Amino acid sequence: MNFLTRATLSAFFALALASAPRSQAQEPTPAAPPQANDFYSLQQQAAAGDAQAQFALANLYFRGRSVAQDYTQALVWYRHSADQGFAPAQNQLGAMYEHGYGVQVDPARAATYYRPAADQGYALAQYNLASLLEHGRGVRRDYRQSFDWYRKAADQNYPDAEQEVGYFYQCGFVGSRDYAQAIAWYRRAASHGNSNAENQLGYMAEEGWGQPQDYVEALSWFYKAADHGNDDAQENIGYMFQHGTGVQIDYRKAMSWFYKAAGQGNSNAENQLGWMYQFGQGMQPDFGKALSWYRLAADQGNKNGIDNLQALTDILQDQGDSAWDFANRSANDAAIAQAQRRERIQDLNRRINELDADAAQQDNLADQLEHSGKKNDALGKIFNAIGTISAVQYRQQAQKYRAEAGNLRDQLAQTEYQSQFSAIVPVP
Repeated sequence: MNFLTRATLSAFFALALASAPRSQAQEPTPAAPPQANDFYSLQQQAAAGDAQAQFALANLYFRGRSVAQDYTQALVWYRHSADQGFAPAQNQLGAMYEHGYGVQVDPARAATYYRPAADQGYALAQYNLASLLEHGRGVRRDYRQSFDWYRKAADQNYPDAEQEVGYFYQCGFVGSRDYAQAIAWYRRAASHGNSNAENQLGYMAEEGWGQPQDYVEALSWFYKAADHGNDDAQENIGYMFQHGTGVQIDYRKAMSWFYKAAGQGNSNAENQLGWMYQFGQGMQPDFGKALSWYRLAADQGNKNGIDNLQALTDILQDQGDSAWDFANRSANDAAIAQAQRRERIQDLNRRINELDADAAQQDNLADQLEHSGKKNDALGKIFNAIGTISAVQYRQQAQKYRAEAGNLRDQLAQTEYQSQFSAIVPVP
């Protein structure tokens, strides 16, 4: 069973940041850019100093649309736009520094970009700044300031912020717990399509927080969130059928919902699938599949998955090498293979981002040496020569990192193709 044990991570995905947020009153909203295939026209407008065109051009580089993906160029044009005070570009730079797209992860620097955009009333930047303040990433943790920024974004009908305001009331981060206020804000966020809020409403109904305990209402909210693709809600539904919470125990339905959630990388669902296979809930025990699902959950840092993996490992190894070897060879499940590919895709993306950031850092060091003041005296010539040699070394290292990233991109493309080809897996 899963509910939000902490606030949702800040909205960072650049594809979302590049477009108008879901807020109904979001200002400023980037003007529609020229046609995507009119890349050169967009370049001319950006070079002429049009902040919105600069932002749109940066988006193309970030996404790899109409041009090869290039975070370095994206950063250049986002900075040009941000330097003119264009809030979406300021917010996007913050997101890139917070999550390490083409740069070293630097939440403190991210905050310096989020804040001016937030001060302009840009709801997404207000939300992102609030998230940093809530978690103490790059800034001192400050629940009061965090709540104030969430509330500013929520007042613009930004659904994720509305949900966070509800969460603050639920947890009592800025005062006493107030379940009535939490429910009111969750309902408001849910009315704007926020599935996390729908999931929270289901959990509060199930627990009887701020209202009489009502499993029927809980399941209704979970179903709504699940229909919107919320993996936590899918896992919650599976948990209710697994344990007979307000419904008859139905292991087949439980497993079906766990598979849906696990298909989105939900580690709690992966752990529950491991448990069902280990103890034969609705089927014969299968230690091979149990181990595989526990490993997937453990790889994501899931505490229960880690503990269950260790416990089952100890049991099998105590039975001898043959039992352990057989369990490790026996798993044959299309959903497990798909989950393993998804995990590899995440790892490849992480490594590519790190290499891109390392390459950019090496280029920056080379730029600093190449553009430092030149001296014509004898000693200056010696230092200039040393600097030139060092700059070349930095450039070579940057090329090495980019070559490694290119090889990983090839692996990523192949893995993504395999994942797409095998996207539909049978659900028990």
